[in-house]
Amino acid sequence: MAPAVASEQSITEQNVHEKINKQFEELIATLPSDKGAIVPTLFQYQGFWYPPISVFKGVLLMQDHFKAQPTDIFLTSSLKSGTTWLKAIMFSTMNRSKFEFATHPLLTAGPHDCIPYLDAYIIDHDVEALHSPRLFASHSAYSLLPKSVRDSPDCKIVYICRNPKDVFVSHYLFAMKLRPPMLPPLSLEEAFDLFCRGVCEYGPYFEHVLGYWNASLEFPGKILFLKYEEMRKEPVKHVKHLAEFLGKPFSAEEEKEGVIEEIVKLCSFEKLTSLEVNKTGKVAFVPEMQIGNENFFRKGQVGDSTNHLTPEMIERLDKIAEEKLKGTGFKFGESKKY
Repeated sequence: MAPAVASEQSITEQNVHEKINKQFEELIATLPSDKGAIVPTLFQYQGFWYPPISVFKGVLLMQDHFKAQPTDIFLTSSLKSGTTWLKAIMFSTMNRSKFEFATHPLLTAGPHDCIPYLDAYIIDHDVEALHSPRLFASHSAYSLLPKSVRDSPDCKIVYICRNPKDVFVSHYLFAMKLRPPMLPPLSLEEAFDLFCRGVCEYGPYFEHVLGYWNASLEFPGKILFLKYEEMRKEPVKHVKHLAEFLGKPFSAEEEKEGVIEEIVKLCSFEKLTSLEVNKTGKVAFVPEMQIGNENFFRKGQVGDSTNHLTPEMIERLDKIAEEKLKGTGFKFGESKKY
């Protein structure tokens, strides 16, 4: 029997990946580097810090080859800003006509299984095969999103930010759970100094936030900018607004039947953390790293950073925020504990 002939598509995909691998190897040798919290080294690419794992190759693939569709929806954020929660909310809001709450996919699948990170998913999946509307997530800065996404007048971007003090503490504790034991310890003080200097996965944090903030001012119909603290305080109000922005508003009948409240309840920290899939399940964003779902749920509180940071740390971070945000018209949500 004659050997099977590879399809033109598979040959093209193989060539693309070979080109990206070569580009990655050549690029990584030229980039500035610094210490990472989860991995030994971070590399600065186009002004932002990335770990040297598959997801970085995914960013290159995403930038060069992803073609946005008018119905695409992107959930964007920095690490530890409420991404897991918002994934659950967006997935259940967009798919509310497909699933009953009693048998909802979120009861047996983690939020990260429901909305993939594009820069990881694109590495070994055919994004063109996904049905419209496609829901993607990304931690990449606005300037690093594919040009086809930024230039599209129709695809939507939802960005969520969080007070930097809570972001840092949540990120540090998350990183310590994932940091390989063979690496030397990284103290809270050392990690804090790195964060203040902008060295953290997908950071600098302030530049990441301001990139999306400025874009949301320029394209208010395309980019919805959310604050974690405000969503926690009034989740029903913000879920309703989110649905309207995504072009899938709740009907008067749905509101009367309490559908918004049901979504908020389904996606609550208490509900998600009680599920077996989020206690024992795992997710592999990239082949070399599997993460237990329980690591994505710590407290979900506003203001917990006061239990971990010294007054001097808080003062330093507040001063940096004041300097970075001066003249931008932007303010972070209050980090008062509740």
